[in-house]
Amino acid sequence: MPDIPASHRDLLETNPAVVLATQGADGYPQVSAVWFLVEPDDTIKTSLNTARQKTKNLRRHPEATLFFFDPANPYRTMEIRARALVTPDPDHTFADRIGAKYGADVREHDAPGVGRVVVSFIPVKINTFG
Repeated sequence: MPDIPASHRDLLETNPAVVLATQGADGYPQVSAVWFLVEPDDTIKTSLNTARQKTKNLRRHPEATLFFFDPANPYRTMEIRARALVTPDPDHTFADRIGAKYGADVREHDAPGVGRVVVSFIPVKINTFG
């Protein structure tokens, strides 16, 4: 598993969200900005509800790309190509952690009966620029 380069590690702290690209059922990319947390072992994770298209895409095709850019210099970027591991979050433990980071209750965005999952991104390749 490749390591996040020290030269671009700060992008994990300066980005309020990361751009997540998944493959839609029609083969076209689906791109969204999502909230994220970085665990002590450098695993990048997000919380998605089970009704979201991103969740459906990742269950069908676990290959994804995370894209970070430097807010002060958009030509300085980091692309993490990854395999996504989707696991249930039935008690919202992770969802509550990510909500705390952003000062929000993510449950407010979920329709009744919709569950939550944790998506862990396992890097396969990391490309940096700038």
